[in-house]
Amino acid sequence: MALPAEPLQYTYEDYLNWEADDRIELIDGEPIMMSPPTRLHQEVSGSIFAQLHNFLEGKRCKVFHAPFGVRLFEQATDTPENVNTIVEPDISVVCDLEKLDQMGCKGAPDMVIEILSPSTQRHDRLVKLNLYQRAGVREYWIVDPQGQSVEVYLPDSGGSLRVHEVYGRKDIAKVNSLNGCFIELRKVFEA
Repeated sequence: MALPAEPLQYTYEDYLNWEADDRIELIDGEPIMMSPPTRLHQEVSGSIFAQLHNFLEGKRCKVFHAPFGVRLFEQATDTPENVNTIVEPDISVVCDLEKLDQMGCKGAPDMVIEILSPSTQRHDRLVKLNLYQRAGVREYWIVDPQGQSVEVYLPDSGGSLRVHEVYGRKDIAKVNSLNGCFIELRKVFEA
């Protein structure tokens, strides 16, 4: 009886050679196919991105929307063949501009926002929460377009991302990692 073959592990080098039309994340060497976002997802993402972009105009930090590759655990000495995790957050804020290169972000962004869809809910709430926590993301938002809410996660004293605040559609959400920044959720969840 033959033993099952080892599961194939992919690297960032493989990722760079995949078809450009495919939206794929690579988590611990495993490719995860991503479905196209819905219109509502894009409207919510666009509104949050616009507010962050306007706030950051003329400031050091930069905001990026998907597709934008984030190599969460890549170190300065790593090469593409030994990087096995790359994600595409819906929105990323990066304040350490040394982390940016032509391909995206090397290391953890300061803030990451994921917008839920029925097919990504479990992935965003469990897998990505764990990844962002391990990588040292300072602020993680989970935005629920259907429930019209935003969960803000911040690291506790031990570095674990915990729910800090939950906002509803009429609230003004504070961006903790950007001093003086607030997101008007009525504009995000317009009826």
